[in-house]
Amino acid sequence: MRGQVLAGMSPTRYRYVAIDDLNVFYRDTGPSDAPAVLLLHGFPSSSRMWQPLIDRLGDRYRMVAPDYPGFGHSDAPPPDSFSYTFDHIADYVERLTDEIGLTHYSLVMQDYGGPVGMRLAVRRPERIALIVHNAVCHEDGLGPLWETRRAFWSDRARHEQALRENFFSPTATRVRHVGHSPDADRYDPDLWTDELAFLNRPGQRDIQTDLFTTTAPMWRAIRSGNSGYARHNHRYWWCGPLRPVLRGSRSRGLPAGRAKRRSARRRRRPFCPRRSPRSRRGSHG
Repeated sequence: MRGQVLAGMSPTRYRYVAIDDLNVFYRDTGPSDAPAVLLLHGFPSSSRMWQPLIDRLGDRYRMVAPDYPGFGHSDAPPPDSFSYTFDHIADYVERLTDEIGLTHYSLVMQDYGGPVGMRLAVRRPERIALIVHNAVCHEDGLGPLWETRRAFWSDRARHEQALRENFFSPTATRVRHVGHSPDADRYDPDLWTDELAFLNRPGQRDIQTDLFTTTAPMWRAIRSGNSGYARHNHRYWWCGPLRPVLRGSRSRGLPAGRAKRRSARRRRRPFCPRRSPRSRRGSHG
């Protein structure tokens, strides 16, 4: 039964912490003195996406999974009273870790968890034990699915309606989970119907559209290679020995063949003077 704690599983605590008059929700399980893992969710999900992993590892690790402001069970003030940027969201996640005493942890990031989590790693590298990165952080990761989003970056007024269809329609919401899998009947439809219900809450589409607008400068910085963000990108995404890059064969996010080409380019990259924190990289759909 949902919500029932099975034998060997550590119970999950569903908690809030007040930060600047906002209630920030997080899931917390596992022994308080165990190695900690901070789980950062993607768009348009919440900490709920991590519950199966929390259930499997909560007996051995302290698993902490927050909902960002504007997501899940955290407060969602309207965009005219709250700045929905990744810098600001990272501020709240960082302060949550301070409030609950999370001073050393492994960082697991999916999708939007990437730009949030890498800001934490840049600000407080001494806290990071290991990085597990399942988020696009490179130009090659922007496949055909991103053409509508690129157009929005270039002219929001002209392309906003197309972006909203790309993000918020029932079809797009289902595809985020099923992709092009030939076994669609193996996917629980609750996944995308619950997600669509979240996106249909009052003000959500404005919040998500505003937040996505702030990703444009990030990608321009990475492409130019001249900004501080791009330098951080090279420090944390490219350092260390080669790692496997995994992608689903049905993924819509990364075009086929690009992961192989990227592996070849990595071998030609110069030595990185800083090899900590360690990183496990992955590509998401």
